[in-house]
Amino acid sequence: MKRPYRLGLTGSIGMGKSTTAGFFRDMGAPVWDADAAVHRLYAKGGAAVAPVGALCPEAVIDGAVDRTVLKDWIAADKSALPQLESVVHPLVAQDREAFVAKVKGPLVVLDIPLLFETGAQVDGVLVVTAPEAVQRARVLSRPGMDEQQFDSILARQMPDAEKRARADFVIQTTDMDTARDEVTKLVARLEAEHA
Repeated sequence: MKRPYRLGLTGSIGMGKSTTAGFFRDMGAPVWDADAAVHRLYAKGGAAVAPVGALCPEAVIDGAVDRTVLKDWIAADKSALPQLESVVHPLVAQDREAFVAKVKGPLVVLDIPLLFETGAQVDGVLVVTAPEAVQRARVLSRPGMDEQQFDSILARQMPDAEKRARADFVIQTTDMDTARDEVTKLVARLEAEHA
């Protein structure tokens, strides 16, 4: 059986990636979500609990990984994030492969915030984007988010212009109706090309 076309969906924080992933789901495309995979891995009984606990024992509370404790550890220790990524990224990749193996259709969407940064293997990349002012307004409207936190997150992400330059497809998310139409066209095109 022919394997599905793997479309990597990415974009910087506040660019409309989750909303765009929802448009793909609405079109019937299977969507794997990296953030949801990490939540599963960190939950009670999740595959990441023991290895993360070996790195940072205080991060495991009631059999699950406490993300707040992890954030504090990462903020306090420069070596924490690379250690954590070396344990978690392979588990996330296994989760992704297990999902893709079950897909029967011609297309699977892989929602990966750090797609370029982690080097995930995909057949094509869709970057969602919006003007900087729109991005900033979206992110700062989130509960508990402030300018410093936003700037810290941006500093860890590849710049939007570089992502767009490396993308196979780019969708502007300033107007969500237009973005939905673009997704509809892209799904039709990719399903026809890879049927």
